[in-house]
Amino acid sequence: MTVMGKTITQKIIENHLVSGRFAPGEEIAVRIDQTLTQDATGTMAYLQLEAMKIDRVKTELSVSYIDHNTIQIGFENADDHRYLQSVARRYGIYFSRAGNGICHQVHLERFGKPGKTLLGSDSHTSTAGALGMLAMGAGGLDVALAMAGEPFYFDCPRVIRINLTGGLPSWVSAKDIILRILEIFTTKGNVGYVFEYGGDGLSTLSVPERATIANMGAECGVTTSVFPSDEMTRRFLRAEGREKDWSEIKPDLDVVYERTIEINLSELVPMMAKPHSPDNVSPVRTAGEILVNQVCIGSCTNSSYKDLVTIAKILRGRHVHEGVSLVITPGSRQVLENLASNGYLADLLGAGARLTESSCGFCIGASHSPESGGVSVRTSNRNFPGRSGTEDAEVYLASPETAAAAAVTGKLIDPRNMPLPYPGTEMPERFQVNDDMIIEPEADMASAKIIRGPNIGQPPENDPLPADISGEVAIKVGDKITTDHIMPAGARMKYRSNIPKYAEFVFEALDKKFYKRAIKTRKAGRHNIIVAGLSYGQGSSREHAAVCPMYLGVKAVLAKSFERIHAANLINFGILPLIFKDEKAYDGIDQGDQLAIHGIRKIIEENRAIIVQNTMKGINFEVTCNLSRRQRDILLAGGALNLVKKKADHA
Repeated sequence: MTVMGKTITQKIIENHLVSGRFAPGEEIAVRIDQTLTQDATGTMAYLQLEAMKIDRVKTELSVSYIDHNTIQIGFENADDHRYLQSVARRYGIYFSRAGNGICHQVHLERFGKPGKTLLGSDSHTSTAGALGMLAMGAGGLDVALAMAGEPFYFDCPRVIRINLTGGLPSWVSAKDIILRILEIFTTKGNVGYVFEYGGDGLSTLSVPERATIANMGAECGVTTSVFPSDEMTRRFLRAEGREKDWSEIKPDLDVVYERTIEINLSELVPMMAKPHSPDNVSPVRTAGEILVNQVCIGSCTNSSYKDLVTIAKILRGRHVHEGVSLVITPGSRQVLENLASNGYLADLLGAGARLTESSCGFCIGASHSPESGGVSVRTSNRNFPGRSGTEDAEVYLASPETAAAAAVTGKLIDPRNMPLPYPGTEMPERFQVNDDMIIEPEADMASAKIIRGPNIGQPPENDPLPADISGEVAIKVGDKITTDHIMPAGARMKYRSNIPKYAEFVFEALDKKFYKRAIKTRKAGRHNIIVAGLSYGQGSSREHAAVCPMYLGVKAVLAKSFERIHAANLINFGILPLIFKDEKAYDGIDQGDQLAIHGIRKIIEENRAIIVQNTMKGINFEVTCNLSRRQRDILLAGGALNLVKKKADHA
């Protein structure tokens, strides 16, 4: 029998296996070494952690970041932040204060370690794959369970090798690499895969550049992205004063991948993602004469020291076009302090840039929304409709170099047309490091008081799965519905810890009457059902896109396909993620139709075929729901938290 070599992904998974085996498609459970949360998802995660009745987190390291709603409009955000700080103190969690930086940038700088597992309540947790970690996004409840010492369950992934060869030409950057990958793979059809990077081109890519690529792998819908831990990784950790955390991780020479994609870096050109999807990709040179109103440089995708030094060199001696508002967001306070110490901050300010706090603001529509109908060029990772905070804005995703060219010229142009040589940027031998904005956990704080503001509620309770589902199609939506479509981000997120209030805005972007219709059906004692197309639940890991529909009495979502994190969130909150066996059945359903699934509880218990009856049209059709025994138990209990409480009561 021939023993095949192992991928990096397989090595890390097998080193952390709690149950199952490395067999793609089978459910496995892995031990989680590190967790991260941010304030948009963290409050609910920690409310759920409290309900688990543990004394202290059981991971090697857990970090609570404040980075999303740092402007703190209204009392709700500040109250949440105070709650999060007090919970961190009580349970032994590191706390990164508002202003210290975006969770993914800071975690890369200060906490990430090659070979470790990281679970984060943010879909872009995959950024840490740049360090050779198995870093995955998940819903807050899964992260809370990991902090309580439970393993993380997911389908064992298939691994695709992305082989990078050659070197990037001038004016082409890591953002152009991942946009090219999005052009190849698109945002759908990649659930259950890991992108693992290799090739001689890696020797030219620093960790921040790798982080840009790993970050936007989330837009493809893969489980995560993984880079080897090599000398470039060692150099980055040395610059951070953390060389002791380095270890080498690479695949075996005789490994066989599910699929291999070759990308010659020397052949790439500046790319852009046009409105309104990260996979609507084409070369920037094809843009034509597009006038730009706003440029935003930053986000967890492109806010590193390397990115912003490059921008500063491009802007030096120039000024932002009079028709453009240039917003620059350093990814962390460390990035900002190093820019200031080395004189680059003066270049940015001198050119007319507007400097923001190190936060997620513009990326999530919580600040710096463009004008009505405005064109905004951004280095962030998503350009979904309305995500910028302006419903009719046209948002283009591009590299920092392309964004800087737009800021100076007022047009979306190929940066290779800029009248200056490309300003290369070398990584420093040592960063200026200051961790004063990180509060470390103390040895024994079991008596620490948890502070709750008036907007902070409790996780909503759900009933066990009923014997039958009988209800109304509350809404029918199309393909590629994102969690932003389901639960709006931006200013609405201040209600994230007040589920009855936040639920008023479910599907607000698609149908402002949805809430009243759904609450009426729920009060009548009937169930709500959602019908959707392909790739339902793209984007954020925000579990509120499952929690709030659950609160409104949604018992099932019928879709052509689901994205990984959202499907897991639906199960965690007792909502059935059902897939049409024949996609043509989708066409025969209308909003307002009455659907029934008789004997659903017994069907789930026995893992049998599921038949849905459209009682208004006299049509029956089959749906599938591929569940493990664990997932069936969660659904039967009405959600994972119910199951945890039930087990605790019988312990």
